[in-house]
Amino acid sequence: MDERKGKPSPGSPESAVPRAVVSRLSLYLRELQHLVNDGNATTNSTQLGTLLGFTDAQVRKDLANFGQFGYPGVGYRCEELIAAIKKILGTDRFWPVAMVGLGNLGRALLRYRGFGEQGFRIAATFDVDAEKIGNTVEGVEVFPLDRLAEVVAAKGIRLAIVAVPAASAQAVADSLVAAGVEGVLNFAPVTLALPERVSRVGVDLAIELEQLSFAVVNRPENP
Repeated sequence: MDERKGKPSPGSPESAVPRAVVSRLSLYLRELQHLVNDGNATTNSTQLGTLLGFTDAQVRKDLANFGQFGYPGVGYRCEELIAAIKKILGTDRFWPVAMVGLGNLGRALLRYRGFGEQGFRIAATFDVDAEKIGNTVEGVEVFPLDRLAEVVAAKGIRLAIVAVPAASAQAVADSLVAAGVEGVLNFAPVTLALPERVSRVGVDLAIELEQLSFAVVNRPENP
């Protein structure tokens, strides 16, 4: 990395950075945005670590994967670090997103304002229900699934959300890949088989609750 400007250096591809580090970048970004909203111009690794339950060394190590962002005697300038992390994450630009499935979950996702706050906007939705097709929900048009490739190309869509039942998820994912989508956020409780060139993230809320119940059941008894 070029430590002065936070740019990748030859032989140090950011793709080699562990996913856990990238996940923590998103957490740092949220806390920095909260700090700015609260009127803070600067912060430091100790404060960020305390807010998120990490050590200050972990914060510094994570950020060091991408450059040197701190200033002696100052720490981190919040706005500057926000801009740097957004550039690293690719959210310093606008991302139109396709969503397939307009059931209860799909409608809830359309109402979620957090997407827009971070540079994402659901630009088109798709469904197989004839009663939904042609309608506009939360300002987004509902298209038939057989127009997927056409709409994805017309709107420059590279990311998509799958919010359909598990039995339909793989077929939908295959259609998204064929349409040129490069990243899939999957809410269906099934593991998708996708080409290596397509990035994917799975969100299974039941699994998250299982992890939470495990933590509670296995919590050491208070002395």
